[in-house]
Amino acid sequence: KEIGQYFDSMTICLSKGLAAPVGSLLLGSKEYIAKARRLRKMVGGGMRQAGILAAAGKLAITEQVAQLKQDHINAKTLAEGLAELPGFSVNPDFVQTNIVFAKLDAKVDIQSIAEQLKQQNIIISPGNPIRFVTHKDISAEDIQTFLSSLKSLL
Repeated sequence: KEIGQYFDSMTICLSKGLAAPVGSLLLGSKEYIAKARRLRKMVGGGMRQAGILAAAGKLAITEQVAQLKQDHINAKTLAEGLAELPGFSVNPDFVQTNIVFAKLDAKVDIQSIAEQLKQQNIIISPGNPIRFVTHKDISAEDIQTFLSSLKSLL
């Protein structure tokens, strides 16, 4: 309600941080949802026998929401660790979700670092800025392992 009060409608993706295999929620007034359903039907949208997927979506919004807090804590920890590394520019105060952006100095060879990390089974997509995303399969220990590995390569 705190955020939604400013909008006529909102969508929530269940397959991102909430770990459902598929699905989104459309939120709005009864009239808005009724219109959306009619339009969906007109263009052939919708799925048949989607109960199993609905069950996964329900699990996502009842069980996985608590995990989001840990994902956000892990992202903040990651941002703080990256901010201490030479060549990485990150402001941990800007991290409020599970996404961290880091700008790299020109002297950081992120392609080489990515190749070396891959040998340790740590996969990153090299770029500048580089985007890191935490999720339910990334633990606090994983964050520390990554930061230690990265530090050893700089």
